[in-house]
Amino acid sequence: MPLGAVAVVLLDSATDFFPDDPLAGILTPTRLALLLGVIALVVPVRGRPRARLRDFRTRLDLPIGLLVAVSAATTYRGGHPTAPLRGLLTVIACHYLVVAVRRTRPESWGAIGLLALTGVAAAATSAFSQVTNETPTGFCRTGLLTDVACDAAGDGALIRATGTFANPNLLAAFLVLLLPFALLATVCVDERTARTAVVVLVVIGYGALLTTFSRAGYVAGAAGLLVLAGAYWLAPRFADRAQRRLFAALGTLALLGAAGAIWAVSRAGNSLGVRGQAWEAALRLAADNPLGVGLGRSGAAISAAAPGGRTFVHAHNLWLNWLVDAGPLGLIAITAVAVIAVSCAARAARAKSVIGTVGLAALTGFFLMSMMDHPANLDRIDALLWCALAVVMAETPATWRNRTGTTPALVPAQVKRPRHGPQRVGAAG
Repeated sequence: MPLGAVAVVLLDSATDFFPDDPLAGILTPTRLALLLGVIALVVPVRGRPRARLRDFRTRLDLPIGLLVAVSAATTYRGGHPTAPLRGLLTVIACHYLVVAVRRTRPESWGAIGLLALTGVAAAATSAFSQVTNETPTGFCRTGLLTDVACDAAGDGALIRATGTFANPNLLAAFLVLLLPFALLATVCVDERTARTAVVVLVVIGYGALLTTFSRAGYVAGAAGLLVLAGAYWLAPRFADRAQRRLFAALGTLALLGAAGAIWAVSRAGNSLGVRGQAWEAALRLAADNPLGVGLGRSGAAISAAAPGGRTFVHAHNLWLNWLVDAGPLGLIAITAVAVIAVSCAARAARAKSVIGTVGLAALTGFFLMSMMDHPANLDRIDALLWCALAVVMAETPATWRNRTGTTPALVPAQVKRPRHGPQRVGAAG
């Protein structure tokens, strides 16, 4: 039942097959599945371990607590609708469900890989169907990835696939986040033909990413592939603690530099077009509203503040969006979540954990794309993001004092794969 609840969330993220209308009160089908999954985890069942409090704990507990507290404060203090807050609590509940499933059922890594592969196949084949059948999606590009009205472009228009989503950028973000985890399915099977079929589906997924013609998606997807390729030879180079600290400092400086660049271009008029207008308005709103404008209200607030009468759905940046929604404390909380998760994934990847490596690739690509867009504004993508965070954090000790890890001993790839999961890739030391 717990793994079934995770399957429901992942497949709903890929296909949106569940209705959004509540069954009763605020109980939606997804929330019902999560509730049943949590109950099944904590109720003793013969032959299955019962989840305890320690199985839910992760290093993200404090930033998540701050995120929830700040979100609740800005919601109730401003008298805003509580639906966005309930949505946040839902995806966080999903996060802790996945953490506990991974901790109490170590063999679940295989099912997660197969579920990721299924989600990729569903979205990717839908995208290819739109392109091959020339199905109008309402999104077109021409030339060097330049947006153009489909009616005005004529025969030179390139249809941008949307797959099972409302626009191509959301499909690109979904694939960037899920494709690395789909590679886990290659470790699930020992038979060569089956493994070849899995690889073909993953290649189709990356091909579907190309059909989105998303510039940010291309960069993020390439970054994820570089992480997957580089994890095998970069990790040994950062075995020394001083080198790791230097690498972490450089990464922090890069993030600060990116934030400074956003601030600079937001002051440079329309140099970045729509995004420049959104960022400039977001920074003005953040200065005027230190407690935030309320969850889910940034789009309307930016639309009112930006010149030109353009309608915005979000700030086109994950961190700026949280800054507008929940103020500086919200920005600190979501930044801490991202930094801790990526650092934990990097540590696991350095130890040659397969799950750590694919998690690092997925989170790197997604957070990079989130510098220019905010795909997690959609509930389905947001749920998938918190599931990805959970898979990574479940492999990491809950406390900072424990440096040895909670996962079983690493096993060389040449040895027959244990049922508890893929722990090591590459040659034996």
